[in-house]
Amino acid sequence: MTLRIRPGELEDVPLIAELIRGLARYEKLEREVVMTEEKLTAGLFGEHRYAETLIAENDGEPVGFALFFHNFSTFLAQPGIYLEDLFVVPEQRGRGVGRALLERLARVAVDRGCGRLEWAVLDWNRDAITFYERLGANANSDWTVYRLTGQPLRALAGE
Repeated sequence: MTLRIRPGELEDVPLIAELIRGLARYEKLEREVVMTEEKLTAGLFGEHRYAETLIAENDGEPVGFALFFHNFSTFLAQPGIYLEDLFVVPEQRGRGVGRALLERLARVAVDRGCGRLEWAVLDWNRDAITFYERLGANANSDWTVYRLTGQPLRALAGE
């Protein structure tokens, strides 16, 4: 097995879209995916690049990805990285692909002077939780994540 982690490129958009759909299937959230390749292209490679990706390849075949973006910690007065998605295709799990993606992302964070790398995990995903804890990550259960989307978001914006 020759595992390679590389930054995602514009020509990877169809692949990234396919991996996002695979993640949604795994998380039983397919109904929530309204992503299109056009929207993904604009968000990742357009005038304002809101996120970045890393692609994992095993012997040249894509087997996973990480999608991340910068945030900022006021308490640290440093940037951070938020890992939005980490996905490894089912037949490649347990072979070090997820760890390799996180190692590369940790390197990106350190190289960019970030004070932390953080993400969320679904509470039913015991395999992922165990994996993250083995890496030394700690659950931050003192915080509850809130989200505004759709009509409530537009209403708050005065629309």
